[in-house]
Amino acid sequence: MNKSTQTNIGILGGSFNPPHIAHSIVAQSVREQMKFDKIIFIPTGNHPLKKSIDSGLRLEMAKLAFGENVNFEVSDIEVKNKSGLSFTVNTLKTLNEMYEKNNVKLNLIIGADNLIELPKWKDPEKLFELCNVIVINRPEYSPEDSKAEFYSKVKFVRVPHLEISSTMIRKLISEKRSIGYLVAPPVEKFIYKNNLYE
Repeated sequence: MNKSTQTNIGILGGSFNPPHIAHSIVAQSVREQMKFDKIIFIPTGNHPLKKSIDSGLRLEMAKLAFGENVNFEVSDIEVKNKSGLSFTVNTLKTLNEMYEKNNVKLNLIIGADNLIELPKWKDPEKLFELCNVIVINRPEYSPEDSKAEFYSKVKFVRVPHLEISSTMIRKLISEKRSIGYLVAPPVEKFIYKNNLYE
């Protein structure tokens, strides 16, 4: 098949606990710079390195946060996997199998902090066989601190830096302070309706 007809998809995984506006801004920036056809957000199922609220709730919030953008899609591929821990390499294998007949190239989007931590991931070398790896800047982390073998294989993309994090939002909620403008209004309503993070 002609390579010019190839579809390029960005993959942005995360806990999204909760999803916030910086996630959307970063995804849009990467999509435009890399000319990706779309970005797929994948809330983690059972994360091997993080504890989160129920994955179904995080999936619902991700749909509320990103669902209205025609260039964004939310996948339940990890949430519906009940077989154990969620590993990125397994998710990418499944996605490649799903798209193998459609001439799709996957592009995994990770932060500079993830690049440094990559040796702790399951089968990190295999990632580069399954997809391109796009690394976005995180001011407090230097990509040069990553493993040279991985550093040489990734593409770096600069995105706007917003000092917004899920941790900060959870803290504000626990302190009964406003999270307005930090998350999409439907996400804010969902959080308060379900008494999350209090």
